[in-house]
Amino acid sequence: MVGQELRKMTAFIKQEATEKAREIEIKADEEFAIEKSKLVRQETDAIDTAYQKKFKQATMSQQTTRSTVANKTRLRVLGARQALLDDIFAAAADKLGDAAKDPARYEDVLKGLLLEGFYAMSEPELQVRARKADYEIVRKAIDAAAAEYKEKVGSDVKATIDEENNVPDGSTGGVVIVGGNGKIDLNNTFEARLDLLRESALPAMREALFGKNPNRKFYD
Repeated sequence: MVGQELRKMTAFIKQEATEKAREIEIKADEEFAIEKSKLVRQETDAIDTAYQKKFKQATMSQQTTRSTVANKTRLRVLGARQALLDDIFAAAADKLGDAAKDPARYEDVLKGLLLEGFYAMSEPELQVRARKADYEIVRKAIDAAAAEYKEKVGSDVKATIDEENNVPDGSTGGVVIVGGNGKIDLNNTFEARLDLLRESALPAMREALFGKNPNRKFYD
């Protein structure tokens, strides 16, 4: 009788131990699965973060490269355009002296340049600076310009050559008209006129050669 009860108790304890062990095993498996899932998720997140970082770096590097290439290309285009414009004005500068080779034509050009100075100054006495080689033809142009000035304005103007301050011999031609007791001068040498033309005509030349600038918002 006692032995039978002991066997029952032993069997019950074994069953309880087996069930408890099973519960512990199931719980351990669940905790392992949870921990494994957590670790996998952490590793996946770390990989995603690293990929996104590398992708962002690659994208930024690509954008920087594109921007650098685009900027270099733009600078090359601008440089080529400026070189073309410089060549045009250099060719014009080389031909400046051609007008002075024909005396009749040169005298007429000088007359126009002098008249411009006479009208601008509106003074009875003026000085004119010129190349030494041009003194004779400039005197003729002064007489012609003074006569036309009187005809148009009704006033006399006396212009004399300033032989102490001449236009450099290296100049291609033209004159400088001086007024205001030597304080005001109008530089009408060929070089000065070309510089003025370059400044005023450059925007129009750029548009004619290369088309309108889409980035330009204001026009004179």
